[in-house]
Amino acid sequence: MQFGNSSNPVFRSGAMPDQFNADKRRRFYMDSNAGTVREDTQQTYAQQHGVPGPDQLQQQYNMPAHAGREGLPMTYDDVIRKTVTSFAVVLLGAGAAVTLATMMPGLVMGLTVVAVLAGLVLGLVNAFRREPNPGLILAYSATQGFFLGAITWVLELQFPGIAFQAVAATLIVFGCVLVAFKSGKIRATPKLNKMFMIALGAYLIFALFNFGLMLFGGTSSMFGLRTEFSPWIGIAIGAFAILLATYSLVLDFTNIDEGVKAGVEQKYGWAAAFGLTVSLVWLYIEILRIIAIVRSMAD
Repeated sequence: MQFGNSSNPVFRSGAMPDQFNADKRRRFYMDSNAGTVREDTQQTYAQQHGVPGPDQLQQQYNMPAHAGREGLPMTYDDVIRKTVTSFAVVLLGAGAAVTLATMMPGLVMGLTVVAVLAGLVLGLVNAFRREPNPGLILAYSATQGFFLGAITWVLELQFPGIAFQAVAATLIVFGCVLVAFKSGKIRATPKLNKMFMIALGAYLIFALFNFGLMLFGGTSSMFGLRTEFSPWIGIAIGAFAILLATYSLVLDFTNIDEGVKAGVEQKYGWAAAFGLTVSLVWLYIEILRIIAIVRSMAD
């Protein structure tokens, strides 16, 4: 079960130092002859021969490392490659779950609970690590893929075609958010970020409590408290969660854009890929669930 993007906070690590706006103040002095202020253009012997002065050395020291061992900063293409790799692992995990479900459905249900718990732990570990670890990120992708494959398989048996509907809707939302972000029509702001974190915290508490009830038999409904009393409650909660996941994508795009412009190290492309994986997996699950609720009402 996916609860949200703690990696939009995920990507806000030490990868993005605050020293990018170097102090560019120029020194001025009073011209004793004209009584006017003009710029000091006098250079020392070292400056005339290209030797950096103390201010330049400090500025270079404060700049972020533009490369790891590969000698390159993070780029959009690099983020795309790492994100594609992460989602390839998600698909492999999903494929493994579906294949196993057709042969041993009872075993898959037990493994799905393990995958949910493992995904939650790995998500928290990756979110709070200062340095991204590709192995842990791909392990998270595998566990989430297994969970997605299992839950999609179950719902596909009940509502044929739901998998295609959920995938298509997720891609449409992703594409619309990306286009709106690139065009400048949607941006993350401090006020919205604060509201997002408060709402995310509230939703996380509800999701954990609801998952506990479902896990220990505290509710007979397939989606727990979401549909225990009325399917409309589930639809309302699902719509709220989709809005949160959508803004989570905006945060991901913002973090990636800032990271590329700042010239952070290429390894932080994995942090960006992790953030996008979290957001898209979360968005897919919420869309899948809300479609299932709507279709159950129509039957």
